[in-house]
Amino acid sequence: RHRQFRVRAAWDMNPGAATVAVPKPSKAKPKPALGQSPATATTPARAPPPTHADLFARSSEDQAKKSTYMGFEKWWLPPAPEVKKPRSLYNAASLAYLGDCIYELYARRHFFFPPLSINEYNKRVMDVVKCESQDLLLNKLLGEDFLTEEERDILRWGRNIVSSKTRTRKRAGIAVYNRASSLETLIGYLYLTNFKRLEQMMFQLGFTSGASSQNIADELRSSFQ
Repeated sequence: RHRQFRVRAAWDMNPGAATVAVPKPSKAKPKPALGQSPATATTPARAPPPTHADLFARSSEDQAKKSTYMGFEKWWLPPAPEVKKPRSLYNAASLAYLGDCIYELYARRHFFFPPLSINEYNKRVMDVVKCESQDLLLNKLLGEDFLTEEERDILRWGRNIVSSKTRTRKRAGIAVYNRASSLETLIGYLYLTNFKRLEQMMFQLGFTSGASSQNIADELRSSFQ
């Protein structure tokens, strides 16, 4: 047994209902302006691709105009927590732990351009982040009298770190290892208290954000020979 349904047509399904004409989109191309050729009117000029210098350029005027973003300083590193007196909250080993990470990030950024193989990246970075290289770079800062008295005091504080890295200490020696740890402590301290000063110090050591024309690894390697 089949059921029957009655369907009422709506007003827009009624053949006698009035229809609204919808204008069709025009396919005509816009006419070029007076004195302009059709090629230039229809094909906009492409902007040249940005160079590496454009991508990494840091204009001092732009930094002055846009110094913050979403409430944070517009630096390339993650914003540090507000710690007015790090020495009252952390020991030297904690700041060295933080500084070790930041130091390696500077090294990786320095060698990231021009493009290299992963093995070559790792080789160059590892040559720079080992404690023998950090000791040489610290001696460079001390020899150039670049550090302030407060920063030298942080170095003295960071030399007394007790570490469980016995292999590294045996390979490089206790004195070299302690001086490298003091540099990492200073880097961690400046990251928390004065990032502008940290940038100045790392650039003083030779780390750059552009093309790494200065091969720090080769210079340090020649110092060992």
